[in-house]
Amino acid sequence: MDLNELQRKLFSQARSVAPSEAVPYAFEKRVMAGLEGAPADTWLLWGRALWRAAAACVAVSLLLSLWSAWPVSDKEPATLESAVFAAAEEPGDAW
Repeated sequence: MDLNELQRKLFSQARSVAPSEAVPYAFEKRVMAGLEGAPADTWLLWGRALWRAAAACVAVSLLLSLWSAWPVSDKEPATLESAVFAAAEEPGDAW
């Protein structure tokens, strides 16, 4: 189907329908005024989003650093050697 013909049919159908009273006065002007003030620069939008994400990542990193540095208990920290041989030192059948 020809796009121009389709557009003509859609416009003629839309013009035949009377506007509803449920739509507030000058609604389309308010919407268009809001769109005019919106930033159209996609690089600006990406930049804002990435800076917000960077701030969130820094905050999460700081919280996890503090959490890992916080002493959990008074027990002696496990060494690599004790972690490797922990299964062998347990009594009983491991398999």
